[in-house]
Amino acid sequence: MLIYFGFQIPQTFAQSEASDSILSERIQFIEKSLKQDEQKTRLWWNSWLIGYSAATVGQGVVYFVSNDKSLRQDMALGAATTLLGAANQFLSPLMPRKDSNRLALLASSSRDEKELKLQVAEELLKEHARCEKVARNWQAHALSTAVNVGSGVITWVGFKRNVWAGLGNFAINEVITEAQIWTQPLRAKKDYESYCRKYKNGDNTLSYKPTIDWYVGAYPGGASLKIVF
Repeated sequence: MLIYFGFQIPQTFAQSEASDSILSERIQFIEKSLKQDEQKTRLWWNSWLIGYSAATVGQGVVYFVSNDKSLRQDMALGAATTLLGAANQFLSPLMPRKDSNRLALLASSSRDEKELKLQVAEELLKEHARCEKVARNWQAHALSTAVNVGSGVITWVGFKRNVWAGLGNFAINEVITEAQIWTQPLRAKKDYESYCRKYKNGDNTLSYKPTIDWYVGAYPGGASLKIVF
């Protein structure tokens, strides 16, 4: 005779355990994504800022030590252009951030805390992805091209060179600024799309907001004010 003893885990308890596990998994996914995205963004941002700053200083030095009029003109215009490039880094939608550190400070012991943390994490990942999308929109290309056209026209008309000198100036600057745009990180955008496919039924809409929005947030140890336009 075989005697079998068994018990059944209540369905609600089993579902709760699975749900908590999924919540933790989703939070970990986003935490990892934010950290890696911030590292790549910081590397990109610092590299271009240092490059533009060095070019500005270098051209400025040549301008002051040279006696050649044409060379001084080129160096002055080049320094002004690279200075704009350096300044634009501080206006870029892609700025070094520490959202992953702030997210890590949020408690996640209870189910309610996990749900709140996941909500904050999803908004942060979506915002990172949206910024990456905005940074590569047509306005970014148009703005840099407009500055480069202006630089070429100054070389051609302002400095009274031939048209090829103006086109050469435009082409060099266009290559540099396009390289700056196309080397911008896309980690958060790709991870957000992967996250939505896996956990959100593919709903990965990223909208660009043309109006100005103000966001006031609080986190352990401080507060933040963010303007998105």
